[in-house]
Amino acid sequence: MKILRLQEGDSFLMGIINGFTGRAVITGMDSESLTIAWKPETPPVPLFPVTLLVAQVRPICMKRILREAVSFGVGKIAVTGTDTGERSYRDARLWKDGKYTENILSGAQQAGETAVPEVELFSSLDTALAGMGHRDTGTMCIVLDNVDPDSRLSTMHIPSGGNYILAVGPERGWSDRERELLAQTGFISAGLGVRTLRTETACSAGLSLLLGRLCWI
Repeated sequence: MKILRLQEGDSFLMGIINGFTGRAVITGMDSESLTIAWKPETPPVPLFPVTLLVAQVRPICMKRILREAVSFGVGKIAVTGTDTGERSYRDARLWKDGKYTENILSGAQQAGETAVPEVELFSSLDTALAGMGHRDTGTMCIVLDNVDPDSRLSTMHIPSGGNYILAVGPERGWSDRERELLAQTGFISAGLGVRTLRTETACSAGLSLLLGRLCWI
């Protein structure tokens, strides 16, 4: 009513979370209520078998990361504390009482799709890797790192038909200990060029390249 200026008889796209979408028609409205007629028409588009493993960063940046990752269609988002990250970010209001779901839904609305990914929080990279079970599933694991990467993400060989994890570190980068841990658990390091990017920029750029190389976008 305030933004789209819709009136009785107008329609808008509506969906049920992880359910069907369809056109909803406004059949009645007053100062206290809105009545609609809605018919489910299109089933949800499946999410991609991609997990974004991202370090905790400032809440204002994390909100954008969550929104954009969902709009890309990732299947899961794992947020982890890191050696060089600010510990207070884990206790931000964003993570209290499920407040972060506002950004998840915003990303789905932007995409015009109803499927939303699972979001899981970890206190450290050690616990995140221990809880992901990727070594038993043949998942291809890629960590973005601008410190001596094995190859560039834009040119590395990415086989199709599997599951994928893309790990993105904090603003101050991965620690040497974390780099070693990632290598030991099967992650291949990849770069996005010589420039140092913000975590939120690296997430969007990395997902774009990965999904593009797989011909999914």
